Amino acid sequence: MPRTLARLMGHDASVPAAAAHIEISGLTQDSSKVMPGFVFFAIAGSKVDGAEYISQALRNGAVAVVCEPGKSVSGVACVETTNPRLLLAKVAARFYAEQPDTIVAVTGTNGKTSVAAFVRQIWTEMGFRAASYGTVGLVSPMGVKESNLTSPDPVMLHQDLAQLVEDKVQHLAIEASSIGLEQFRMHGLRVAAGGFTNFTQDHLDVHKDMAAYFEAKMVLFEDLMQQGAAAVINMDSPHGGDVLRRAKARGLNCFTVGSAGENLRLVSVMREGLGQILRIETQSGLHDVPLPLAGDFQVSNALVAAGLVIAVGGDERITLHALASLKGAPGRLDLVATTENGAPVFVDYAHTPDAIENVLRTLRPLTRGRLHVLFGCGGDRDGGKRPLMAKAAASLADVVYVTDDNPRTEDAAEIRRQVMAGAPLAREIADRAVAITEAVSNLREGDTLVVAGKGHENYQIIGKTKFTFSDHDAVRHALKGEMYSG
Repeated sequence: MPRTLARLMGHDASVPAAAAHIEISGLTQDSSKVMPGFVFFAIAGSKVDGAEYISQALRNGAVAVVCEPGKSVSGVACVETTNPRLLLAKVAARFYAEQPDTIVAVTGTNGKTSVAAFVRQIWTEMGFRAASYGTVGLVSPMGVKESNLTSPDPVMLHQDLAQLVEDKVQHLAIEASSIGLEQFRMHGLRVAAGGFTNFTQDHLDVHKDMAAYFEAKMVLFEDLMQQGAAAVINMDSPHGGDVLRRAKARGLNCFTVGSAGENLRLVSVMREGLGQILRIETQSGLHDVPLPLAGDFQVSNALVAAGLVIAVGGDERITLHALASLKGAPGRLDLVATTENGAPVFVDYAHTPDAIENVLRTLRPLTRGRLHVLFGCGGDRDGGKRPLMAKAAASLADVVYVTDDNPRTEDAAEIRRQVMAGAPLAREIADRAVAITEAVSNLREGDTLVVAGKGHENYQIIGKTKFTFSDHDAVRHALKGEMYSG
């Protein structure tokens, strides 16, 4: 079917009659990526207005432009809309057309990556070709395609979805970040079920306050998902009740999990080393389910993942059985190595106060000696959480190291100063590799170290330059008595 301008715009925008039958070969919001036959979407961002690049897009071969009212130019077909971002998402969905048959999305401050990975693993255990998409990239039977964004732009997203279908992948679990939802990157997806994990402070550099941050999360349930879709809600989150109320008002089929849930009710947890046995009550009775992962937060993530699978038709018995073989997502409480005296070293992505608290509470009962934590805070991000992360670390760990973590364009020393305000007795070591080396060398028998903040990331951003850096590799070098240099 021809991809004409009028067909792609549908009923969402008016197309000049003379331009209705123009055939479109591609879409982009980046003028430098325009090729002959493309539609250029002139989107106003926080720093740059895409309308300023319309002339460049035309020189590169754009045959049509989508822009806000009053920003049209002569000599090219212009489609005006008050929301170019939303229109781009809808048009990208029409342009690429194909999506996996079953798509579930998950939102929340923490746990999105783990839930998406767990859903993919459960589906795979059931025999489906499944994928997960988010912070660690696109993970599918074809391998891993890395991404720098939790929620990619709509064009990349729908390109990837169409490729999944071509690769015969019909089950997808995707992370829904607040920024991606607020910027309409996921509109156009046919979401069968949405999951909610939790809500704590993060991203206040983007959202004006916690209320605005929460409203961005609710876009998944109140705008993106259609009536009759399923909402899987962690009722052990203090915000679970609010999500439940609003999901019901939207006409969603609600499926609640957790110790306060009804559909998958957590009755008890028995610890077994780095694993645990969950007793879960469902309509069919009580189930004792092994979970080979540590931490209350992983229990919560596993229940939300199981709920998403069951909510879209997965067999309850098979779903719960599959929890016994789950593997943690990359950089999520990864046991990287053990020192010669038996002290374990973990790497975790924890980069919020709540996440730091969760990982330390998980490791505390597993630690006979001292619990060590090393972390930093990223630059050009929510500065308000910096002393709160440090306070959480100091209250739960015996030894705290404060170091750098992607300072970006901020002054790294000033970031550390703000962090140290919450943990004045912490050890401040600017160079992350040096800090990891010292932390590892100070471990005694019975101690535990968690290197937090970067998780799966294999880079360090200083200024505007991205350098190779892996916490995993830095730990391994330190265990050999070597200094890691990236």
